[in-house]
Amino acid sequence: MQPIAMSDKEQYTTMERILQEITAVSRRIEGMDASISSLTLETKSMRSDVAGFQSRVTGLEHRMGSLEAQEATSQDRDQDLLDLRSKLTDLEDRSRRDNIRLLGIPENEESTDIQAFLGSTLPKFTLLDFDLPLEFQRAHRVGLKRSDKSSRPRPIIACLLHHNQTRQILQAAHSHGPFRIGQHDIRITADYSKDTNERRKAFLALRPRLH
Repeated sequence: MQPIAMSDKEQYTTMERILQEITAVSRRIEGMDASISSLTLETKSMRSDVAGFQSRVTGLEHRMGSLEAQEATSQDRDQDLLDLRSKLTDLEDRSRRDNIRLLGIPENEESTDIQAFLGSTLPKFTLLDFDLPLEFQRAHRVGLKRSDKSSRPRPIIACLLHHNQTRQILQAAHSHGPFRIGQHDIRITADYSKDTNERRKAFLALRPRLH
């Protein structure tokens, strides 16, 4: 069977159609190239963003590590301060171990010689017969004298020369106190540091339950 011959017009029309298809394909390829170029640029931009994000994350990790190290150092310092405060409180309490604190004694009751007053008054309060006369390293009232007579009298702090006498007085005060001068109740307590007194106050509500 012989092929059918095409006229010049038909050949021209076919070639024109083929050229149009080739042109369309070329345009599609160009469009794809442009899309690929755009995607390549976007990918590069995303990679750059990811690199920047990773850099920031790394920076944050370093800062977090630094903060954690600072926090650990701060906690160590806080613990050191607590230990130091505890030691200072213990030293202060030891320095006060020969002290007694007398509460409620009216102002000017001791006249001009507070040590002589305590030397004669404490045996009467405690009903103790001391082997040696009471001797004091020092004795004084705490704080400024109040002008208001209705105010609570200032405490007296006395430091005894012999620790055994301090212990005997405190034991007697614990067993038999409070004592009285006229209409006034007198209490005798140990002399503690501020921190120790605050810790003891925290247990006041529990004492009845413990008894």
